[in-house]
Amino acid sequence: MHNATFTFVRLRYRSGDWDTDQRMPANILNSLLEYTTVLINMTEKVIDLSSDEIFQYPFCYISGHKLVQFDKKEAANFKQYVENGGFIFADDCNHDIDGLFAKSFEAQIASLFGKNALKKIPNTHEIYHSFFSFEKGPPSTSFELNGWGDDLVHDYLKAIEINGRIGLLYSNKDYGCEWDYDYRNKRFLSEDNTKFGVNIIMYAMNAA
Repeated sequence: MHNATFTFVRLRYRSGDWDTDQRMPANILNSLLEYTTVLINMTEKVIDLSSDEIFQYPFCYISGHKLVQFDKKEAANFKQYVENGGFIFADDCNHDIDGLFAKSFEAQIASLFGKNALKKIPNTHEIYHSFFSFEKGPPSTSFELNGWGDDLVHDYLKAIEINGRIGLLYSNKDYGCEWDYDYRNKRFLSEDNTKFGVNIIMYAMNAA
């Protein structure tokens, strides 16, 4: 599952709305270019979850607002990918633990991996120190307390770990929206909020 040049792969699935936060991957790729020496493809690649092409890449991103209902092939590929050394970052665009995406996605994961497979990871986890250091765990987003969703700051992320490494990282924090802006506005941020995205990708690549 190694590919010398990093490619940001977005998973397209048949249900729901997979095509969210369209400027986000470019911002993350720009940050990888700015902070790291990783060789990168500068364009996002969209691959069907039902396609075996996903097994050529060590990192995939999946998100949405709506109902997630994997078909048989999508479910089989998702499970095999996570269990065989791949890394999927799943981000809930509703930032709401009771929202449609969260409930349906978590139900899919429970049916594939068992109801207790998705666990909170400690805020001391390696992923918070894989490149930049986040001493308090996952950075909060401006979308968590904007009156939509459950109006909570989620002070943890969840993951499925396979043989001591994360295979699925799951967020209700809506990082996708947080990182979805015109890159020219990045200079106005007091702190570059894409740094945690760099951590996620560096962890995924080093764990692959």
